[in-house]
Amino acid sequence: MGKVVGYMATWATYGSWLQGDKRGYVRKGKVLGGSEGLERANKRMLGGGAVKLNRAEREIIKKGMLAEGDRIGERLLAVSVQSSHLHVVIAAGGKAVGKVVSLKCAAYYERQRDSVGRRLWARGYDKRLCFDEQSLVNRIRYVERHKG
Repeated sequence: MGKVVGYMATWATYGSWLQGDKRGYVRKGKVLGGSEGLERANKRMLGGGAVKLNRAEREIIKKGMLAEGDRIGERLLAVSVQSSHLHVVIAAGGKAVGKVVSLKCAAYYERQRDSVGRRLWARGYDKRLCFDEQSLVNRIRYVERHKG
């Protein structure tokens, strides 16, 4: 593997992709298959149901992420905020990938200004490292195809 030139991070809204989901899920770094019983149990524990972002919220979150990216000096190459998840492609800039958490938090606080206070994001995020320009371009194209 070569030097990381960028990465794509994805995270889901709270309750939109539960443990046990038939699409599979990640637990402690391992991808596991679906389990109807586990998914049902997790749905019962949600309380208010899964968070679905409307068009206005998606725009607020995107603006907040772009502003936070500028503030912390991260180059966001592509951003797509969907009703149940978001993708962001970030150029490698020497900062730890974990800095993406500040983007997640900024998106949350931007939304809170105009919305009822409730948990917004599921825990954690997925990251896909890009080790060459072509893989980075492919990730950018993927995100741009999925813009709301």
